[in-house]
Amino acid sequence: MTTTPPQPPPPTSTTTTTSTSTSPTAEEGISRHEFTKYDKTISYLDAGPADGPLLVFVHGWPAIAATWTAQLRGFSALGFRVVAPDMPGYGASGPKRQEKGEYALEKVVAQMLQLLRHVGRSEAVWIGHGWGAGVVWALLAHNPEVCLGVVAMAVPYRTLEMGVPELLKYANRDLYPEAEYPHAQWSHHTFYQDPDNYAEAIDFFDTHVGAFLRFVYARRPDADVEQDRDKPAWTANVAKNGGWFADGAEFLPKTEDLGESLVDEETHKALVEAFTAGGFWAPTAYNLNDDANLQWCEDWSVNEGVVSVPVLFVEALNDPVVGTHNSTICDPMKSYCRRLTTVSIDAGHWVALEAPQETSAAILRWIARELPEERAWPWGKKNPLKKNE
Repeated sequence: MTTTPPQPPPPTSTTTTTSTSTSPTAEEGISRHEFTKYDKTISYLDAGPADGPLLVFVHGWPAIAATWTAQLRGFSALGFRVVAPDMPGYGASGPKRQEKGEYALEKVVAQMLQLLRHVGRSEAVWIGHGWGAGVVWALLAHNPEVCLGVVAMAVPYRTLEMGVPELLKYANRDLYPEAEYPHAQWSHHTFYQDPDNYAEAIDFFDTHVGAFLRFVYARRPDADVEQDRDKPAWTANVAKNGGWFADGAEFLPKTEDLGESLVDEETHKALVEAFTAGGFWAPTAYNLNDDANLQWCEDWSVNEGVVSVPVLFVEALNDPVVGTHNSTICDPMKSYCRRLTTVSIDAGHWVALEAPQETSAAILRWIARELPEERAWPWGKKNPLKKNE
């Protein structure tokens, strides 16, 4: 079905838009701004020339805009304008209400469209990771006209944004026998859908913010990548164990027992401050809207979800949870994306943090080869990396 999705309501006398700017962050040239529309605030980082081709970096869970600092610094130095929002419910962005419907993809995408209008653009290259990839895929499906190109990291098209039942269609049942793992590696998502479980999980996260974030952003010092990626992901046991950590806080390893951190101390501090102030309820609520998200995707996707916009999928080969290397989870993306490029990087789920140079190089090469240089290449110069026609 090809139709136009519902758009946000027009401004009224009770709807205001404001914008503020603060001093640059510790990274030279990166500044923080915010605006409020329909009583919802979006805070974002901005760098690069104001008239450069626009790249919007969309983070996932549990992250904030500052986790894109390496990409903001690198691409802005090349002449791109780069914007990274704290996603709705995260960091300095609203809403913060404990109402799950506020974090359905239709609402989140509407705020991304407002961000695009606020920065004075009609299109961008949208770059998402994890749940941020889910948001970017939903944006592409419903509003392809604002997508000059789309980059998704770790999570392929028509999977996470359509809910756990859709994800389970592509589970590797040799690795996850249904009798033992009914929800395959997505048990942590289904665990949240019980209100009591959700409250318990959020209480745990909120109580152990610093230690939990250290754990999330640490390499495993004892990891055997080749073996571990063909074993069941530990997330497959969350429901069975009654939570992320069956033994509560005692399970969280001490900092000295963790491997190398994927974020520097400044970013870790910013993460801790953001989640201490705002909590985990809103960020984690993105997992609570499977039915609404599926209906929106099925009923309102333009061209029934088939997209002709250039797409780059950055596969994280060592991500055992998504498991692109040993399942059919990429099949719908291959069927629905007409101009798909895939780059596989030898890294885990946090691919842009673990392999920032390789990830940025893949994005730059794809922009150079697949996007129109008059709209996507900085300074309006002829692209020296364009492939020969």
